Amino acid sequence: MSPDTPLAVVTPITERGYAHPEVLVSTDWVAAHLDDPKVRIVESDEDLLLYETGHIPGAVKIDWVTDLNDQLRRDYVSRDAMEALLRTKGVSSDTTIVLYGDKNNWWAAYSFWVLRLFGLKNLRLMDGGRLRWAEEGRSLVTDASSYPPGNITVPARNDGPIRAFRNEVLQHIVAGRRLVDVRSPEEYRGERLHMAEYPNEGALRGGHIPGARSIPWARAVDPATHCFRPANELRTIYEQENGIAAGQETIVYCRIGERSSHTWFALTYLLGFERVRNYDGSWTEWGNGVGLPIER
Repeated sequence: MSPDTPLAVVTPITERGYAHPEVLVSTDWVAAHLDDPKVRIVESDEDLLLYETGHIPGAVKIDWVTDLNDQLRRDYVSRDAMEALLRTKGVSSDTTIVLYGDKNNWWAAYSFWVLRLFGLKNLRLMDGGRLRWAEEGRSLVTDASSYPPGNITVPARNDGPIRAFRNEVLQHIVAGRRLVDVRSPEEYRGERLHMAEYPNEGALRGGHIPGARSIPWARAVDPATHCFRPANELRTIYEQENGIAAGQETIVYCRIGERSSHTWFALTYLLGFERVRNYDGSWTEWGNGVGLPIER
């Protein structure tokens, strides 16, 4: 973005018609709470080295590869490991965790979703992510942030309400319920196994899960502001154009569950859908699964 290009104006979060506007916070809100001891700002990026090049003052880092994922099996870390991680970041029982990151909050939404698996509720997402903060000319620092250990108690993980597994997706297909493929159209059509700017990898077969609607994740974001679109625009995309309704059971997926976490967030918190699950096995599992049905 050129220094001479005017910064796109963002409509206040409270004026966008969201079902749960309190879960999103603005860059202004974050700037006003940089020194709030009950707020912990957390950066979670796809680019694992980006935090070290500059981050919001006081922010700590969550590495989605080593901090959230078990290193032996494809699953998330244990309750004890999650509790230890958050305590080392200075998170206590009364701490509000504010997540943000690169790629218009792909991985911040993914970290948000993983934390919700563990029952954490005092979570927020910074609208616009890292890029909005930087384009507004706000400070980025390179000093790593550290805090005294926190005392948070993390509940046992409960996957059922917001996570879907392969066999549940198969049952979902048989029942004729809604599936949303949030990958690029090329991935959906089976022309690529990953996004255009990435190498093809991750699955042996291309295509999509039978019956899935193609709604790329980025449609939920205004590219000029990097912030979520207002609720009326989101309803046009999901409800009017694709027939996704609030009362339906809906499963979203992508390649490994990160992009679909972003769509899960939009449907769950911005539109108020109560029956949305993220299939994090996604295409790396489905596209490699022997005998699993695929459409192109």
